[in-house]
Amino acid sequence: MVTRTPTLGFTRIETEPGVTSPGSQIIQPIFDGGDTEAEARETVAVIVARLPWSDYFKNALTEGEDGIVVVLESACPKLAEDAVVQRTNQSFGESDRYILTFQVDGPNVVFLGEADLHDPEYDSLVLSEVFVDLDIDESQLPETTCVPVVTLHVYPSAELEDSFQTDNSIIYTVMVVAIFAFTTLVFLLYDYSVGKRQRTVMDRVVEQDRIVSDVFPTAIRDRLYENQAKNTMNGNLVAGDDEPLGLDDAFYGRSNATGSAPLADLFPSVTVVFADLVGFTAWSSAREPHHVFILLETIYGAFDKLAYRHGVFKVETVGDCYVSAAGIPEPRDDHAAVACRFARDCLKKMKDVTLKLEVSLGPDTSDLDLRTGIHSGQVTAGVLRGQRSRFQLFGDTVNTASRMESSGEPSRIQLSQVSADMLEEAGLASWIIPRNTKMFVKGKGEMQTYWLRRSTRLINPKATGQKSGMGTLDEEAETEGSSEASEDGNNEIEAMNKTERLVEYSVEVLASLLEQIVGSRGGVVNEIQNLVVAEKDIAMSGKTVLEEFTPVIPLKRFDAEELERRHRGTTVNMGEEAKHQLRNYISTISGMYPDNAFHSFEHASHVTASVKKLLARIVNTDGKNGLEASMPNHSVDLAELAGHSYGITSDPLTQFTVVFSALIHDVDHPGVPNTQLVKEKSRWAQIYKKSVAEQKSVDMAWDMLMSDEYTALRACIYQTEDELRRFRQLVVNTVMATDIADKELQALRKARWEMAFSNVDSASKSLDHSVESEDRKATIVIEHLIQASDVSHTMQHWHIYKKWNERFFMECYSAFMAGRAGSDPSENWYKGEIGFFDFYVIPLARKLQSCGVFGVSSDEYLNYAMANREEWVREGESLVQKFVEKTKEQKAV
Repeated sequence: MVTRTPTLGFTRIETEPGVTSPGSQIIQPIFDGGDTEAEARETVAVIVARLPWSDYFKNALTEGEDGIVVVLESACPKLAEDAVVQRTNQSFGESDRYILTFQVDGPNVVFLGEADLHDPEYDSLVLSEVFVDLDIDESQLPETTCVPVVTLHVYPSAELEDSFQTDNSIIYTVMVVAIFAFTTLVFLLYDYSVGKRQRTVMDRVVEQDRIVSDVFPTAIRDRLYENQAKNTMNGNLVAGDDEPLGLDDAFYGRSNATGSAPLADLFPSVTVVFADLVGFTAWSSAREPHHVFILLETIYGAFDKLAYRHGVFKVETVGDCYVSAAGIPEPRDDHAAVACRFARDCLKKMKDVTLKLEVSLGPDTSDLDLRTGIHSGQVTAGVLRGQRSRFQLFGDTVNTASRMESSGEPSRIQLSQVSADMLEEAGLASWIIPRNTKMFVKGKGEMQTYWLRRSTRLINPKATGQKSGMGTLDEEAETEGSSEASEDGNNEIEAMNKTERLVEYSVEVLASLLEQIVGSRGGVVNEIQNLVVAEKDIAMSGKTVLEEFTPVIPLKRFDAEELERRHRGTTVNMGEEAKHQLRNYISTISGMYPDNAFHSFEHASHVTASVKKLLARIVNTDGKNGLEASMPNHSVDLAELAGHSYGITSDPLTQFTVVFSALIHDVDHPGVPNTQLVKEKSRWAQIYKKSVAEQKSVDMAWDMLMSDEYTALRACIYQTEDELRRFRQLVVNTVMATDIADKELQALRKARWEMAFSNVDSASKSLDHSVESEDRKATIVIEHLIQASDVSHTMQHWHIYKKWNERFFMECYSAFMAGRAGSDPSENWYKGEIGFFDFYVIPLARKLQSCGVFGVSSDEYLNYAMANREEWVREGESLVQKFVEKTKEQKAV
C-alpha cells in the first residue's frame, strides 16, 4: 500500500564512489486528476528525494568553531513498508528508533555512528528542536502509522569546552590582583614616605623649636616666629629695610647687612647671677675628657632644672661659669628674691651633685665648690645676630654681677648694694649679712657688698602674694631637695664620708677591670683549690719582696680571639660574692692607711685615678702586636715599634694589677722616709734592709688578700698558676717602682730604659722585636706609669700641685717636729722642689713622651710639669713660709 501523503525515511546514500553516508529519503506521491479533495484518486507517479544528513550541517559553523555534537532522532519506531521505495540499498527501518550522531567542526561534518554518542556530561546543556516535520494530517493516516518527525539535539563536547576554556581569565585576574597589590603597595609606600617625611619635618620643627627655646626666651622666640610669618607672607626670605627681624635672620646667623632692625629691648630692672665652679680647672687637669663633660652636664643640667622651677632665664655658660637672670624677658617685681632663692638652691645642689659624682669621677670631686655673685639693675638684651646667634645681655649690671662673683668666696653668695636694697624693700633684710670690709671692684672703686645667708627661718612681713617673694629662703629649696633625694635614691652616697666615697670609687674601677678579666676567659670562674699549694709557695718562699723583683716580666702574649671577645662588649658579671669581697677588701685597706697628711688613702686614690687615666690614654694598637707575633721576621723601625702598648692593653689582668698596686702601694706608711726607718732600726727595717715602706705594704696587702675571706675575689683575678705568678710579679715590680729615693734601684731602672728605648746605632738592637725585648719594654713602661702617677700632682694643674706639695711638706715637717727627721725640711724645701723638677719630674715626663705609648697625655704632663716649675720659682719661697705657719697652727690645736 502506498500512502497518500509524503513519507520520510532514513537510508544510506552513496556520496562518493564506494562511500555511503546516512541520509533522508522523502517520497511524495503524485495523483491523477485535478480534484485534490477526492479521496479516490489514482497515483500516477512518485517523487523520491534523497539527501545526506551531513549536507544539512555543512558550513553551519565558521572555521575554528569545532566540537558541536548533533543527534538526529526519528519520532517513529519504524516506517511502514509501503512508505519505502524498494531499492538495492537497505533502509533503516529495522530498529525501533532511528538515531544518528554527527560532529560539526567548522564547515566540516563527521558522522560518528548510528546511536546517541554525545557525552552525557553535557545533557544539561542540550538544545532540542524539531528538525523535520512534514505537517501531515494524522487523521489521513492509518492508526498504525506514526507521523514522520525528526528531532534535532545539539550538544557541546569536551573539544568545544576546551576551545573556550582558557587560562586568560586566570592570567587577567592575577594581573588585576597584581596591579591592585602593586598599586596598594605603592600607595602604602608613598603614604609611609609622606608620613615619615612629615614626621621628620615635625621632629625637625620640634627639635628646632627646642633649640630656639634653649637659645631664646619664650617671649623672644614667639616674636621671632611672628616676624618670620610676616616676612613669609610678604614673600621675603631675607628681611629688608622695612621688615622686622625673623627667625631665619636670627637663628641662621644673618647679620644686619640686610638693613633690618635688631630685636632688642631695654629691661629697666633685672637681677643677674654669675655662678663659677671653683677648682674646676685644676680638677679637670687630672681627668679624662669624657669625665669633664659628665661633670659639667650633670651640674649644669641640675642648674637648668632649678632655673625652670624658679622662672629664671639661663643666659649662657662661659667656660665653667653659669650665667642666669631673673626678671627677663618677662618682667617681675620680685626678681631679686627669685635670683637669691635660685642661687642658694644652686649652691646646695652643687654640694649634692659633687658628693654623688665622687663615686664615679674619683677623688677631689666633692672638693669642687661654687662661688656666686648677684647684682640688680637695667640691662639691654636682645638677639645678637651673626654666627651662633643668642639672646644676650649687655650693660653695667652684667659686668658688676661678674665682679660680685670674682671677688666673692667659695660656698658663698655675694650681693651688691642694689640687690640688697631690693631685698630690704621686700621685707627680706634677714636674708643678708653686710660684708665686714668694703670690696674694691674694678671700674667701681670701693663697694659695700653683702653675703646671702645660707639659711633663714624669718617670714616675710610684706608678703605680696607672689610665691617666690614669701616665706623663708630655704623653704622652697627644702621641699625640692627632699623630692629629688627620693627620686635619685642616692641618700646612701650623701650619708657617706669622704673615705667611704673613695672606697666606692675604687670598687667601681677595679670591678670594671675584673669583669674584663672574667670576660677574657669567656665568663668562666672556677674554684681555685688547686692553687693553694702555689699560693703557699709564694708566701713561704723565704724571699723578701725586693728579692722577688725581676727586670723583665713575661707578660701574656697577644690573643686576637680573646681581644675580639672583649671588644664585642658582652657584659660579664663578676658575681655578687666577689664584688662584696672586693668592697670589703678595699674598705679594710683604707683603714690600714694612717692619718698622714700625704701618704694617705686619699693620696692612694689620687694615684689610682692617675693610673686609670694613663691606662686609658695608652695607644692601643694591639693588632700590630699580633701581626708581629705571626711575622717575627717583619722589619719595623723603633719609632713604629714604640707606637703601641707592648701588650699592656691586651691583658686586662695587667691593667687590673697596676691599678691594684696603686691602691695598696702606701699601706701602713709610717709618714717618714725609708732612711729614717733604717736609722731607727725598726723591726721592719731589720727585715727588709731597704725600701722598707714599699715592701711592707706589699706583704701586708698580699697576706690579707690570700686569706680565706677573699677566695671568690682571688678566683676572679687568676685561674691558673701562670696567672697567679704573673699577678704577684706585677704587684712586686709596680709597688717597688714607687721607691724613687733608692739610688741603686733608680740606676737600675735608668740602665734598663737606656737598653730598651734609647736610640742606638746597632741595627740588631734597634730592630730587636723578640719576646724578651717586648716584655722588657712593657715592664719598664708599667714602672714609669706608676712613678708618673705617684707624683702626678707635679704634672697637673698648679692648684693640685700646691695642694699635695703642701701636704707632703706638712708630713715631713711634722716628722721633724716629732724628732723623726734629721733636718728642718723648710730650710731646703724651695730649692729641693726645683731640683726635684729638674732631675726627676721633667725627665720622667720626657720619658713618657719619648716612649710613644701614652698619646697626648705625655705632652700634657710635660707641659704642666714645666709650668709648675716656673710657678714654683716665682711663688715657692713665700709658699714655704705659709706651709710652716699652717703646720705649726695645726700642731698647736
